[in-house]
Amino acid sequence: MSLLLAYFNGIAGVVNAPGQIPWPFVAGYFIIALIAAALVAKRQGGLSGFTTLDWVYMGVGGAFAVVWDFYLGSFIGRAIPSTPFFDISFIGRFLITMITVGVVRKFGAGMITTFIFNLLADLFHYGFGGEPVYFVYEALTYGLFFDIMIAVTGGNLFCIEKPYKSKTTTYAVMLIEGAVIGYLYGAVPYSIFWLGFFAPFIYGGVVNWARIYFLLWAYGVSNVPVGAIGAWITYRIAKAVGV
Repeated sequence: MSLLLAYFNGIAGVVNAPGQIPWPFVAGYFIIALIAAALVAKRQGGLSGFTTLDWVYMGVGGAFAVVWDFYLGSFIGRAIPSTPFFDISFIGRFLITMITVGVVRKFGAGMITTFIFNLLADLFHYGFGGEPVYFVYEALTYGLFFDIMIAVTGGNLFCIEKPYKSKTTTYAVMLIEGAVIGYLYGAVPYSIFWLGFFAPFIYGGVVNWARIYFLLWAYGVSNVPVGAIGAWITYRIAKAVGV
């Protein structure tokens, strides 16, 4: 069984592959998570309009993430083989996105930066086959996880806006938030959403849950500490540029 738009733009539209997450669960999650995060952001104070400078930061961040992921990181990766435990291209993209979002710190920054990254990646590397599914996947997983953190912290991501009186508490909270986003960004989207739904949806095929469980652990091993370190780097950069 396929959807009505099956085979549109290279999308097979498969929704009943063996082991595939049911599509209503995925669609329901995206709708509920997006609305809930926006409501929390409005209540907590992380929901506000973007300035021209914010758009510049997000545009530059998305563009630099593309340059790193497909060119610089790819070149460096020839000397440092990628494994589930360490991927220099992905880690660089993660840190660039984190810094960009940390500088802006407004709900939507994660999704917009990721959307820009995906758009430029399509233009210069992938092509537009499979769209708009990739826009949905990238923005509502990688990007939305950042925005959920912005919503929960009320825009005070990594304690940048309002540090605690105690530096120890500030750094502890910062590192914990970084570790959480490191796991959410680094392990969950590809393992669960891509392998569990979007890959079979676009290309067909069987879902391997043993691989998914392994990657949830393996990607967490590398990206949790990277997220914690990235939070500290983001904090220092945001303070340096005075935002």
